[in-house]
Amino acid sequence: MSTGEKFIQMLIAIAVFFAVVAVILLVTQRLRSRRGELIQSAAFVLPAIALICLGLLYPAVKTIWQSFHDRTGQAMVGLDNYQTIFTDSTQLLVLRNTAAWVILVPIMSTFIGLVYAVLVDRSRFEKFAKALVFLPMAISLVGASIIWKFVYDYRDSSNTQIGIANAIIKGLGFDTYKFILNDPWNTVFLIIVMIWVQAGFAMTILSASIKAIPEDIIEAARLDGVGGMKMFRYITVPSIRPSLIVVLTTISITTLKAFDIVRTMTGGNFDTSVLAYQFYREYFNSYDQGLATAIASLIFLLVMPIVIYNVRQMRKLEAR
Repeated sequence: MSTGEKFIQMLIAIAVFFAVVAVILLVTQRLRSRRGELIQSAAFVLPAIALICLGLLYPAVKTIWQSFHDRTGQAMVGLDNYQTIFTDSTQLLVLRNTAAWVILVPIMSTFIGLVYAVLVDRSRFEKFAKALVFLPMAISLVGASIIWKFVYDYRDSSNTQIGIANAIIKGLGFDTYKFILNDPWNTVFLIIVMIWVQAGFAMTILSASIKAIPEDIIEAARLDGVGGMKMFRYITVPSIRPSLIVVLTTISITTLKAFDIVRTMTGGNFDTSVLAYQFYREYFNSYDQGLATAIASLIFLLVMPIVIYNVRQMRKLEAR
């Protein structure tokens, strides 16, 4: 399809959108009563709901339904695909790696972001220091992976090193190390890349929350002799607890969907695959629709409790 044809399709889509809005306005403009306002609201809301059902709910239900079928999507196999996920040695390794990602990335990213936000708060170089940590957020995960792939680059100790990590190791007199080849530590080194990216996000949110702590609370604590670690433990952390929950849950959801780093740095090899990448492998490489959709459904089931908990915490915060 040429660029001109794509441009024409875009114009047609825009024209259709405005035509639908115009029809709704013309049909409902004469409705001035309370019932008329409800009809007018429904006229605008229902198309959006229909699109959500078509673009989100239908694919989700279809994916879950396919997860109970065989690799071709034809024969019903019940829970066999889910049994494979929790019994097959390869899939168990994927679950282990995913668990390591979900545990380490949110905790370490939030911890680093929180400590950094506290240390640079109201300092002379605060803006510059925050910009340095936030900068990785402006880089795509693929770009970050390529950067760290060079950092971890391995060459024999007798050769000139281009990887920063192995150049330091060689400079200290040790043999170079295969950072992204040796299991299980290669998974940890991939996790470091995600922490490097997400720490900036955590720092930004938590820094804003720290600045929102009322000054009278801080002053009262100082008058009571609270300072240093006690100020951090008993004043700062409890005051920003809602933000901590949001940061932890958001990073957890992002981590469960981790794909780019694994794909770019190892391609899922060397025992580094995670659920999101394993779904890609099973569906597009092994052509196993049943197992792939079961993995996708499992990711959905793991994300949902986090989302529900996050929504409940936000509602409690709004109710205060």
